[in-house]
Amino acid sequence: MLVNFIKKHSLSKHFGDTANDFYIPLADKLAKDYQQQLKRQGNSTFFVGINGCQGSGKSTLVEFLAGYLHEQLDLSVVVLSLDDFYLSKSQRQHLAQQYHPLFKTRGVPGTHDVKLLKSVLTQLKDSKKSNKAICLPQFDKAQDDPLPMKNCLRVTSGVDIVLFEGWCWGIPAEKLDNLSLPINALEVEHDQQGTWREQVNHLLQRDYQPLYDYMNIWLMLKAPSFDVVFQWRLEQEQKLAKANLNKVNTSGVMSTADVNEFIQFFQRLTIHGLNVLPTKVDILFELGKNREIIASRGLGKA
Repeated sequence: MLVNFIKKHSLSKHFGDTANDFYIPLADKLAKDYQQQLKRQGNSTFFVGINGCQGSGKSTLVEFLAGYLHEQLDLSVVVLSLDDFYLSKSQRQHLAQQYHPLFKTRGVPGTHDVKLLKSVLTQLKDSKKSNKAICLPQFDKAQDDPLPMKNCLRVTSGVDIVLFEGWCWGIPAEKLDNLSLPINALEVEHDQQGTWREQVNHLLQRDYQPLYDYMNIWLMLKAPSFDVVFQWRLEQEQKLAKANLNKVNTSGVMSTADVNEFIQFFQRLTIHGLNVLPTKVDILFELGKNREIIASRGLGKA
């Protein structure tokens, strides 16, 4: 499985070491924790919350874990990304008119369909009891809009483990005092009164934090600092552009200048997460500037 995964994703040979040293022990731990929960609670789905800034490798990690848990341990696994719950351009335009122009750009809390997210989480939690088909939304970043629900991914059987990743997933709201001063040029130029960042913080606390209770265990891919995010995010965008070369509508694909501005929307909460989450999560993978894992905590014995 590992050899095929490396080939499929054109990964370096070093990924094999990372998988053997960290990802496979992590998968074994999650499977063990799930089995322990199963003994305590019966037919219950196990939720894994994964936090990591843009470009930190969340997608690669969860895809490997899903494959390993299914192929090697015969478990039913669903992968969810917070990104797939983004509101449409028209819905975000409405938010921009209602609250602040910066809500037009996807990214921060408030730009996701949290009602749909809660519904999907609830259905997954009850999937073994109801045994009904569950529709998982998908978001097309190249077009900056959700795919039609008729194109959603469907889960048709009971789910053992849900891997849920997101750049701000698990991050708590900031203290109001921390919002008084702008953190970057975007906030200086477009949010002088702090209206946008205060509303983002309010929505994070009101709509997102209650959903964290669905998670049974938390993991963080911790970047060395926010400074690496630009390069990591730019690499993501270059891959997106390459994957969509033959599509007519790629208006959502960003230039280098666009990426530089875009990451400023994420900067405040990313830094806040780097400061507060490492001591709160159950499992921590500390990353170097090339995304290599340089230290870990919480894996225990495989």
